[in-house]
Amino acid sequence: MIEPFVDGQVSDGIVSYGLSSYGYDIRVADEFKVFTNINNTVIDPKAFDPRSFVDLQADVCIVPPNSFALARTIEYFRIPRDVLTVCLGKSTYARCGIIVNVTPFEPEWEGFVTLEISNTTPLPAKIYSNEGIAQVLFFQSDEVCERSYADKKGKYLKQTGVTLPKI
Repeated sequence: MIEPFVDGQVSDGIVSYGLSSYGYDIRVADEFKVFTNINNTVIDPKAFDPRSFVDLQADVCIVPPNSFALARTIEYFRIPRDVLTVCLGKSTYARCGIIVNVTPFEPEWEGFVTLEISNTTPLPAKIYSNEGIAQVLFFQSDEVCERSYADKKGKYLKQTGVTLPKI
């Protein structure tokens, strides 16, 4: 279900990742799209302008004050038909005013997870690549769903990189 899978908690001097008590702490990769306002575009989920972001590949991403970045996980997920997940930001970042937003991974969704990382502070914020960023909680049903994400041919199925909004 998770590749690569780390079967214990890795936490020596870093933001932890790997298997936890009731979930899995995912890592952020070194690929980021950092929001910029240099082109004065309007954020429109129906007609998203990719010039709203600057691409960055780095060990550390600085998210500007009161801004955000998109990133992806290191882990690739294949969610079973009888499982739904909820993803929550890690408290280490939350206590610094950095909020991670991820939608649920629906049954039979597959891909790298696109993460939205918001810096709610008036100061620049550091995000560390290859370290923990959020925790995924797994909920298994006692029966399979009637219609999965794959059945719906969901628009974010099998996404491979940082994926911008689609309509």
